[in-house]
Amino acid sequence: MPHVAYVNGRYLPHAHAMVHIEDRGYQFSDGVYEYIAFYNRRLLDAELHFLRFNRSLREIEIASPVAPAALPIIIRELIARNGRDNGGLYIQVTRGVARRDHPFPKHTKSSLVMTVCAAKLPKEHEVKNGVKVITAPDLRWARRDIKSISLLANILAKQQASKHQAREAWLIEDNGTVGEGAASNAYIVSNGEVITHPTGHEILGGITRDVLLKLAKKAGIPVAERPFSAMEMKKATEAFLTSTSANVLPVVKIDDMTVGGGKPGPVTHKLQELYSAHVLRQTGKIL
Repeated sequence: MPHVAYVNGRYLPHAHAMVHIEDRGYQFSDGVYEYIAFYNRRLLDAELHFLRFNRSLREIEIASPVAPAALPIIIRELIARNGRDNGGLYIQVTRGVARRDHPFPKHTKSSLVMTVCAAKLPKEHEVKNGVKVITAPDLRWARRDIKSISLLANILAKQQASKHQAREAWLIEDNGTVGEGAASNAYIVSNGEVITHPTGHEILGGITRDVLLKLAKKAGIPVAERPFSAMEMKKATEAFLTSTSANVLPVVKIDDMTVGGGKPGPVTHKLQELYSAHVLRQTGKIL
């Protein structure tokens, strides 16, 4: 299967796809990215992803490298050249190439790089039986709502999770509340109500999160968008996480504490069904 990347107007073999050493993404992590799943070559929730992507660009004052109407065309061509029916698309834009200096360069063109990868779906036993997460302090910057390519704190948290054979790290803010995961949104269920941190500068507004909460409300499942404490988390009857790659994944263990008797609960199971139906409607893919 060919592995093709897109770099600033050119489709290139992945092994030959490169950016300049003074690209500000490499020098300063001065850029943003987006990850979009596709099934049967159809992007899932594309409009929502593009809205978030463009918002991130605006928030750090990077001009879009291509016209908005051109991006979906380039993406379709890239997916076709890679020959994948199902997978994931990474879009990354940096401020471009300039002499190393902290202030924004006055004359530079933003860089656009896109790659396609295999689908990152969780394993069947994880979807059915649930996963473990650990807790870790949130060491990230204050604008977590921007999908920045600066992910060092997330990487450190993920590495701690890996060392503990956990799927994810849930990040604890200075006030003791749970914000989100290192690469996912976090939820608990208490008395049948889904509780998750509200959007704002404190968390990244997940696309799967937004879609799922709308599906839950439409189905009559109570939802509370508010912070929850580590103490409240320990009393929860269910827990789960969401992301573009993980979809809706039950959490049955947090650190050394078992959640819900160690089995996914009925609310989580219902949300999995609702989200799977959403994916099927858009893409024809059965999760």
